[in-house]
Amino acid sequence: MKEEVEAALDKIRPSLEADGGGVELIDVEEGVVKVKLTGACGGCPMSQMTLKNGIERVLKEEIPEVEKVESV
Repeated sequence: MKEEVEAALDKIRPSLEADGGGVELIDVEEGVVKVKLTGACGGCPMSQMTLKNGIERVLKEEIPEVEKVESV
């Protein structure tokens, strides 16, 4: 499942990079994906919205086994 998550994140990365940010996959276990927001996304006040409405939404659409995404 980790490879599937990484492939889905590759689809999201260009949007984040356009704003000076990025996302790094930390771990996947039991339906929970742990990521680290990097660059401009790391300190952005809107990062939780990006995480839930962007990254989590896309991952859930692409991979039904994903239950939630957390930032570490």
